[in-house]
This record gives sequence, structure tokens and C-alpha cells, in this order.
Amino acid sequence: MKSFLTEGQVLTLKLAHKQQREKRMADRIKAVLSFNAGYSASQIVSILLIDEVTLYRWVKRFQESGIEGLLEMKYTGGKSKLSQVQQKQLKKYLEIHTLATATEIVSHIQNEYQIKYSIVGVTKLLHKLGFVYKKPKIVPGKANVDKQKEFLEKYNEIKKELGPNDQIYFADSTHPSHNTQLDYGWILKGKANDKFIKTNNGRGRLNLNGALNLKDKTIVILNEDTVNAESTIRLLEATAKKQPHGKIYFIIDNASHHHAKIVRKWTLHHPRFKLLFLPPYSPNLNLIERLWKFFHKRVTNNQYYETFAEYKKATFDFFDNIKKYQSELDSLLTDNFRLTPVANFQS
Repeated sequence: MKSFLTEGQVLTLKLAHKQQREKRMADRIKAVLSFNAGYSASQIVSILLIDEVTLYRWVKRFQESGIEGLLEMKYTGGKSKLSQVQQKQLKKYLEIHTLATATEIVSHIQNEYQIKYSIVGVTKLLHKLGFVYKKPKIVPGKANVDKQKEFLEKYNEIKKELGPNDQIYFADSTHPSHNTQLDYGWILKGKANDKFIKTNNGRGRLNLNGALNLKDKTIVILNEDTVNAESTIRLLEATAKKQPHGKIYFIIDNASHHHAKIVRKWTLHHPRFKLLFLPPYSPNLNLIERLWKFFHKRVTNNQYYETFAEYKKATFDFFDNIKKYQSELDSLLTDNFRLTPVANFQS
């Protein structure tokens, strides 16, 4: 018999079976999974000691009402326990309040509506309402969306007026340290297959000051003792050397050293440089921030370097050979910026 369950339904059933402590309920799940896997009705009823009528009834229950219907003691059809109005209320509540576990949501439903859900049941309900289990994203609490919109309007005007030799650079600094940073990755399940990565107590740190070319995704990168007004000028000079012709629009944040008197004086003597300051608390509008994250993904995360010298070499090998990642960077480093999503803030 051809399988009739989707991969998602199979995973749901397997998860429910793993959590199920009642044998007769576990048998229902095994029956449906076995029938889907191609076992004959006669084989299944012989192993589980049930009759064919019961087997087909369980399969029908799951097809009509999913795991909730299959495990319901007194089956009444495929209707959700919460009414449509209550489901809308729950959805609105969860859009505002981020609850960490299905258990918390089960408790909320029971307290608010005096209706009891199982963990599997509430998980299915959450998927039905459009929820997935993932981390919220962090945005600066003081971000001003109106200021960001004003910046983007100005930015788009500059793009329209670019001459053939004019370029836009996004500049910023980052300070990676010689410490192993753990991140998610695909690892065989089971404690016996736990993966361990060495760490160290290295205190070495790099002070990278960089400028990313919007057009060709090349980068000017300097390692400094400290990032200040003087190092900002050195970055400007290195960019000027790399880009000898045309205007250069240099997009930077509002760090105090970017506004220093000697930086302003330098730009007066180099009129083809135009400093364009980002709105306060707007890293989402600085393209080079994405490059820093990509760098950490490739060089820092889940990697162990015995010495600081090895770590430093790996860092500059990455930037010296950045063209190796051209296809990935072309899709990652686009100026399709997203504004701070104030509508989804949770206080």
C-alpha cells in the first residue's frame, strides 16, 4: 500500500509515541504508522491483538482529526476544543507574550478557558494558528523608525545620482576574540554522539576596522591597536587608495570618533569623500554587520585555534580570500534593508 501520511504527520506521530505512557494509546499510534509503512491489515491486527474494524477506525480518526482525534477516548469528530473566537484570542495573546514552552501554553489555556490540552494537541493547535518554535530577534530599544525611513530616502536618492566611478562603502569595526564560540550544527542524536569542541582561555583580541564596497563586495580591512579617530582616518585613506577615482559615500554609525574634529578636517581636504551617518541605534541599516556575522559563521563559530597566531591567520585568510564566498555574499549583502519592526515589540 502506498504511504498516505506526510513527513510532518509521521514526525508528529513518532513524537506523540515517544511521549505516550499509556499502552493502548501507543498501540493506536503504532497501528497508523505501521499501516502507512506498508504493513498489511492482517499483519498489524495479529501483532497488536486488535480487529480490522478497530484498525481502520483509528486510521480514519487520524486522517480526519489528526493526533487529537486518534488519542481521544470518546471520539466526537475533528473539531478543535477552542472555539474560533477563543483561537483568535489565544493567537493575539501569543503575538504579544512569548511563552517558551508548550507546557506554559497548555497552562494558560486551562486557566483562561478551563479547557485541557495535551502537549501534542497544543503543538498541533499552534501550527494551525501559524506559529513556529524559534527565537525572537533582538532590535535596539531606542531605534527610531521615522529616522530610519528618512535615511533610506536619502540613501536611495544618492544611489540614483551615482556616477560611473562613484562608490558606496559601509564601514564599521568588530572585535573578535580568541575564544571558541559555540553555535548550532547538525550532530547525530543520542548522548553517545555528543560532539565536543575544545575551548581555551585566550585573551587575544583583534580590532578590525573595515569598509565594504556595495557594488563588488570587496572589503578594505585594517587591524588596529584601538579603534578611534586616527584609525578612522587610516581606513578612509586605505579606501581612497583602493578607489582612486569618483565620489565615495562612506556610511558609518554615530560613534564619537567618527565625528571627531580631525576626521571632519580630513574630509574637508578630500572633498570626494561624503560621510553619511546612520540614524542612532540602526545596525540593521549597515550592510557590513551582515559580513561580520558571516565571518564569525565561517571562522569563529565551532572552531578551535590552539594559539592566537593561528586564529589571527584564519581571520585574515578569510578576508584575503573573500572572493571564494562571492556567490553567498551576493545574496547576503544586498541593500534590501528591513526597518525595525516596532509593531512586534514586546516590553
